Order: sequence, then structure tokens, then C-alpha cells
Amino acid sequence: MSPEAEARENIDALLSAAGWHVCDASTANIHAARGVAIREFPLPGHGFADYLLYVDGKAAGVIEAKKAGVTLTGVETQSDKYTQGLPAALPRWGNPLPFSYQSTGIETRFTNGLDPTPRSRPVFAFHKPELLAEWLAYLPSPSGGGAGGEGDFSVAQPAPTFLARLQAMPPLKEEGLWPAQITAINNLEKSLKENRPRALIQMATGSGKTFTSISFIYRLIKFAGARRILFLVDRGNLADQTLKEFQQYVSPYNNFKFSEEYIVQRLAGNQIDTTARVCICTIQRMYSMLKGKELPPDLEEIPVDQLTLPSPSGGGAGGEGKGLSNLFAQPEPIEYNPAIPIETFDIIVTDEAHRSIYNLWAQVLEYFDAYLVGLTATPGKQTFGFFHQNLVMC
Repeated sequence: MSPEAEARENIDALLSAAGWHVCDASTANIHAARGVAIREFPLPGHGFADYLLYVDGKAAGVIEAKKAGVTLTGVETQSDKYTQGLPAALPRWGNPLPFSYQSTGIETRFTNGLDPTPRSRPVFAFHKPELLAEWLAYLPSPSGGGAGGEGDFSVAQPAPTFLARLQAMPPLKEEGLWPAQITAINNLEKSLKENRPRALIQMATGSGKTFTSISFIYRLIKFAGARRILFLVDRGNLADQTLKEFQQYVSPYNNFKFSEEYIVQRLAGNQIDTTARVCICTIQRMYSMLKGKELPPDLEEIPVDQLTLPSPSGGGAGGEGKGLSNLFAQPEPIEYNPAIPIETFDIIVTDEAHRSIYNLWAQVLEYFDAYLVGLTATPGKQTFGFFHQNLVMC
């Protein structure tokens, strides 16, 4: 099999896992599923689109396929050409098409044309058609009379994606916040508005890191429409403490408690509550969930830096249970899990970030198509590097 054919095979598998119906142009039925990916779609004057993506019966984006090893950042311009080369009579969500992917089947990048100043970003896999449909529902008709119309209009302007809504955040209410907390929240929101994918908050122990986090999480849900936020800790008792702080938090905007406005889930099993706006979880549980494994509660209390060490008897992490100790002691790479798609969370906040970026734990953070916010009192060089030297508070 040629490298190009192998890349297409991997892309087909990733698309199918994410819920897309994959077919050839000669047998295409654009209504066969909510999301249809058509291989080798002819574009007059532009050759072929490797994959043309249909959502709800209209063209929505393209995938440019390349063999493994090709640098994808140079492929974005080529994808842009294909998003503008559709035959005039073809039903579409806009000109140019809103979404473009570049993929080798191993590495994938995505550009959301609905964002202000769109730019490509790495993603672990493809988004589900339902998410693209959710974004597309905000598009106006050409006449301005409703959602989801076709026509020639700039797709970067009207769509209120999370990034677009960030641009119109109201001023922070500073009452009850310490100066360091005010600075951290304002700087983080500025970083997010600039579409910087990772940010690090350095605050001393006892300076109110969790309260600061809950304050900006509340604002990102209420005013920027974040769909769901993951709060990661490295021990179960810290998850319990964090849940209590969320429950005690009182909004300065309406005096409701956080948990009276939004559902906060402390993940103690493998089922994410789809109505929860915040999920509090240990990083070891999220890793096991992505691997499709159950995690005994006692393993949530073992520090993450010890979980990846074999026990003296050679049985794995702390000598606990064969399967899970091997899961941590001899970690396998995370693969796409259809039950937990990459778009499950808009933001991941990881507490004690200096302990959660190593080895298998970094895979958890990089699996999701989400902004990463790290909290730490003691960052090292590797921590700074992981968060792209974007220290928003120190």
C-alpha cells in the first residue's frame, strides 16, 4: 500500500469513528446521514477535493489528505482553494465553505472559518457532524431572514462561536477579588480573546487559585457560552474539595450559587453527564475513560507521579489490580474514543499543572479540542514550554 493510500485508509477510519458516512463520489447520497464525506469530489478548474464534507445536505467543508510526514501548515492554502471551487449550483453553507481540515491520518489540523480571524490548529481527530451543524445553525440566510442559508457571504462575521463570543465579554466585577485574582482573570480572558491555545496561571499556595478558576469559569460559561469545561485534578480528595468550592461560589452578577445555575459533575464513574457545564475529574480517571477502562476509586488517591512507576513486585502502579496497574505502568497511546469525542470540552483547567503534563498525562490534555489553562504554584521549564511560555499571571 502506498503512503497516500495508507493515509486515506486512516482518514476513512477516523471519519467513520466520528460518525461520518464515507463514500465515493460515484455512489454519493448527500442525505445518507447527517454528515457525509465524499472522496475525490470533482471541482471544475480546481481538480478534486480529497474529501468534500456535507452536513444536513449542504457542502460545509473539505479535507486535504497528505501522506504521513508532510508538514500540514503549508497545506492550508491549498485547502482554501478547494473551499472556493464548488460548482455554482451545488447546495452549500457559504462561499467559501466554512470548514477545512488537513490530515495525514496521523496528524490533523482544522480551520474554523466561522471564527474571527480564522487560523488552523492541531486536532486529535475529526469533529462529529453534529458539532459542525451546531455551529452552522447560527449562519444567517443571504437575505438576513433566518439561519442556515446558502449564498456568498463572509462566514467569519456572523457566527457566534466561543471565540467570537469571547470578544464581547462584559467587564469583570472586581468586588470580593484580590488584586492578584483580578489580574489573573483579566489576563486570561485577554489571552483567550487572542486565540492563544494554552495559558499558565502561577499563583502561590493559599492565594485562592481555585476561587480564581471558578470565577473565570463562571464568566466563560455565562457570557461566552462555553458548552462544557473540564476541571482536572490529580487526586480524588482534591476533586471533592473543588466540588465544594463550586457549590459555595456565589455569582457577583445575580447572587445565585454556581450549582443553582449550572450542573457541576464530580466524575466518580465513566459516564459524563451531558447536561453538566463543569466536570471535575482526576486526570487518571479521564485517561482510563479514554482507554475504555473502569478505574477503582482507590487509584484516584495515588499521586500521578507514582502511578506510572512499577510496584516492587513488578505488578505495576502501586501493586493495585493487574489490568489497571499495567494501564498506568505500561501506558499505551490514547486512540480516538467515539464515546468521548474531541469536542466534549471547550476548556480544560488543570490544577497542579506541573504534575499533569508528563508522559501519558499530556495525552489526556492534548486529546480534546479545547483551550488549556494550567494552575500551579511551582512551574518549571517543562511546564512553561508545555504552555507555550504564555504565563498570564505570576
